[in-house]
Amino acid sequence: MYLKKFLLLYCCMCFGLHLLTVPLWAEETEDKTVAEMESITVTANKIEEDVQKIPQSITVMDEAFLEEKGITDVPDVIREIPNMVVQEGLSGNSVSFRGLNSSTFTYNNPVVIYIDGVPVINQYGFDASLVNVERVEVLRGPQGTLYGKDAIGGVINIVTKEPENQWHGMVGAEYGSYNYMQGIFNLNGSVIKDSLFMGINGKYEQDDGWIENTNPGADGNESDQQQFSGYLLYTPTDRFTAKLTLSMANQSNSWINGYKLPAGADYSDFNRDDAEKGNFSDMPTEVDIDCFSQSLYLSYAFDSVTLTSISTHRKQDMDGDYDGDYLVGTDYDGLKQFNYNETDAYTQELRISSNNKSGIRWVAGLYIDSEEFEQKPLGMQYPSYDKGVFNGNFDYFVDSEIDSTTYAAFGQAIVPLGERFELTLGGRYQHIDKEIDLNLYVLPVGTTGSPSFSLSGDKDWDVFLPKAALSYALNDNWHTYISYSQGYMPGGFNPIPSSGTIEDNSFEPQKSANYEIGIKGSLNRLRLAANLFYMDIEDIHIFKSDGVLLHTSNADSGHSQGVELELAYQLTNAVELTGSIGLIEAEYDNYDAGDGISYDGKDITGTPSYTATAGVSYKHPSGLYGRVDMRAAGETSFDEANLYEEDAYVVFDAKIGYLTGGWDFYVYGKNLTDEEYFISFDGTMAEFGPPMTIGVGLRYRF
Repeated sequence: MYLKKFLLLYCCMCFGLHLLTVPLWAEETEDKTVAEMESITVTANKIEEDVQKIPQSITVMDEAFLEEKGITDVPDVIREIPNMVVQEGLSGNSVSFRGLNSSTFTYNNPVVIYIDGVPVINQYGFDASLVNVERVEVLRGPQGTLYGKDAIGGVINIVTKEPENQWHGMVGAEYGSYNYMQGIFNLNGSVIKDSLFMGINGKYEQDDGWIENTNPGADGNESDQQQFSGYLLYTPTDRFTAKLTLSMANQSNSWINGYKLPAGADYSDFNRDDAEKGNFSDMPTEVDIDCFSQSLYLSYAFDSVTLTSISTHRKQDMDGDYDGDYLVGTDYDGLKQFNYNETDAYTQELRISSNNKSGIRWVAGLYIDSEEFEQKPLGMQYPSYDKGVFNGNFDYFVDSEIDSTTYAAFGQAIVPLGERFELTLGGRYQHIDKEIDLNLYVLPVGTTGSPSFSLSGDKDWDVFLPKAALSYALNDNWHTYISYSQGYMPGGFNPIPSSGTIEDNSFEPQKSANYEIGIKGSLNRLRLAANLFYMDIEDIHIFKSDGVLLHTSNADSGHSQGVELELAYQLTNAVELTGSIGLIEAEYDNYDAGDGISYDGKDITGTPSYTATAGVSYKHPSGLYGRVDMRAAGETSFDEANLYEEDAYVVFDAKIGYLTGGWDFYVYGKNLTDEEYFISFDGTMAEFGPPMTIGVGLRYRF
C-alpha cells in the first residue's frame, strides 16, 4: 500500500515539475542578463562532482553561510536539515532522521560525522569544530555503500580548507546571556613554499546555563567545551599528498535541560518557568567527555587512477555521575547513578578511484575497523527494603568489555547511458564480530565482592548493502533522479544483564530500504532541490524497561515516507531568501511490546510531523548586513504509545553586523519570541529548548 502511495506521489511530482520547468526554461532563454547561481562541487561520492548532478539528497553549507547564520557546531548544522532533529543533553547529541533514532546502549547515531577521515558515531562527543571549514556536506539517506556500517540515515561530511602559501588567520569572541562566552582562532599557511603547510585552530565555549539549582550540593545546567585541531600538509609534487591531523576535545555538561516531578505528575504540570530556579536534586549531575583523535591521509595520483589511504585513531573517555532519582527528599538522597566508559577505535581505509572527469567514473576499496569499549562501571545505588525494613544502600553495577571488528569491501561506479541518463551502481559487503566479557555486581555501598552474574560470548553478522540510482538531465541545469539504497546499524549486547545467555542478552542490527525520487537544479537566481522518499525499517532498535533498568530490544518493522524541499533565491544583489521543509509520516508497523501491548500504527518517537526553516539575509556594499531566520517543528511524540506529544512550535533568530576591513562586529538574538517547547518527556522528567538569548560578537581576519 505504501509503495503505491509512493509511486502516486512520484507521478504527481513529475507532472508538477514538468509544469514548473517549462516556464523556467522559457525564462532562461529570454533573460541572459541576470547573474546565475554558482555551481557547487562536492566530494559526496569520494570523487569531485557538481552537487546538482548527484542522484541523492545533499545539503551543502559553505563557510560564508555558516558564519552568516552563526553556525558553530554540528547540532546547529542539523537544525538546518529537513526531517533531521537533534536533542542536546547529558546523553550527548541524539539525532533523529526520517524516523531513525539513536540506538540506546550502543550509543550509535543514525547519522555519522566525518572530518578529516575520522568518523564520529557515538552520541557522546557527537560534535566537531567548524572553525577551519570550507563546507559541510549533509548526505541524506543510507550511505553505507561508501561510508560504512553505521550510516543508516546519512553522513555529515566536514571538508576543511586547503591552506595557501600566505599565512591567514582569524580570531573571534562572543558574549551573551547566562554568561555565555566563546573564543575561536584559526591560523594556517606554508612552512616551505608550495610543499609543506601547517594549520592550527580552536574553540572555547562556556555557558552558566538558564537553570539555577538552589540546592548547595548540586549544579544547574552549566556547560563548557574546548576543541583544538592542528595539521601538517605535505605536497612535494602535484601527484602526492600527505596530511597528518591531530584533534582533541573536552566537554562538560551539568544537570538536564529541565527537571523531574514525582510519579503521578501530569504532562500539563511541567513548564519551563518552573525549571529556571528550584531545589531540583541533592547530588551533582555531570558528564565529562575527553576525545583525542589522529588521522593520516595519503594520496598519490597516477595517470588514470588515484590511490588513497586513510588511517585514523580515536580515543574517548566519559565520566558520568548523576543524581540517584533526580529528586530531593526521597530515599535516594545521597545516592547516585554512574556511567564510566572508554572507547579506543582504529580505522583503515584503502581505496582506488578513477581520474576520469567524464565517462565511467568509479571508486573501490577495502576497510577495517577495530573498537574496544570498556564499561567501568555502569550502574546505580539504591535503598534496599525487606518487608518494610531498611537493609542498607546497595551498588548495582557492571564492569564489561566489548570488542568489535569490521571488515568490508566496497565499490561504486557511475556509468553514462547516452547523453542524458546516468546510472550509479554500488555495494558494500561487510562482516562484523562482537565479543563481550561482563560481570554484574550487587554489593552494599562501599564494599567489594564477587560478581553475582557473568556473561561471555560473541556474535557476528554479515551483510551486503546495495545502492542503485538513475539520473536524467532535463537540460544543463536541471536533473531528476530515482534511487534505491539499503542502510544498516549494527546490533549489540545489553549493558546490564542479570541472567540468561548471549542470545537472551543481544539485539539484532537495524536495517532499512530507502526509495527516493527527486529533482535539483538552478536557474539564474534560483536554486532548488526536492525529493520524495519512502523507507522500510526492520528490527528497529528500541529500549524496554525491566523494573528500574532499561535494555535494548528490536521492534519488528516500521516505515517512513515524506517530502523534502530546499531552495535559495537571490531576490536582489543584496537580498537572498532561503527555506526548507520536510513533511513526514513515520509509524511502527509491527511492534509487540509484550504483555498484550501492541504499538502497531503508532508514530515513531522523536519524529516531528514536519520541520521547516525560512530566512532572509541582507548585505549592503557598505558592509552592513543582517538576517532573520525562522525554524519550526511539527507535533512530536515522546513515547511509543503516543501519550505524550509536543505541539508544533516556531522559533525566530536574528543577527545584524558590520564588516569593515578584516573586522566583523555583530549582535544576535535566539528564540526572540521566547517560545516554550519540550525537547523530551518520559512521564516524570521533562526537558525544554532554551529561552531567549542575546549576545554580541567580534571577529578579525588577517
